[in-house]
Amino acid sequence: MNKLLGLIGLYLAFASCQTPAPPTSPDAFLDQWHQDAANGNFEGYFNAFDSDQSIFMGTDATERWTIAEFKPWAKPYFEDGEAWSFTPKNRYLFYQPDGPLLWFDEELDTPNLGVCRGTGVLEWKNGKWKMHHYNLAIAIPNDLLPTLVPKLDSLNTL
Repeated sequence: MNKLLGLIGLYLAFASCQTPAPPTSPDAFLDQWHQDAANGNFEGYFNAFDSDQSIFMGTDATERWTIAEFKPWAKPYFEDGEAWSFTPKNRYLFYQPDGPLLWFDEELDTPNLGVCRGTGVLEWKNGKWKMHHYNLAIAIPNDLLPTLVPKLDSLNTL
């Protein structure tokens, strides 16, 4: 009996030293991804993407990056210990029937941009979620558009 208890204790000690499993819920995956940015966890944040060819679209009209392009731009923000802080308020998940893909949209509270929206595509791949595409947009009230759009038109260079 003591040997059995010893083996169970050894197993529990060994199991507690293992790297935690990736979150299996897409909500947990996305929450962790946002937390990685808030904590300045560069590796965790960028390892969430499927490949260096995945896409991140920022709020500026010129910000359409592959992850390979986005990493060097973002790295200085992560080195400061907190890249950016987005707190999800509402999130909607849409699953591909009989497939590994889902797409989502989320409302985000941010300290510097106000209310934003994020949309993206995730794939369940090799036992974990991977991000293929993310688009961050600032939610601008429609009543501000008549004065804002002419200013933006003069600035945007698409």
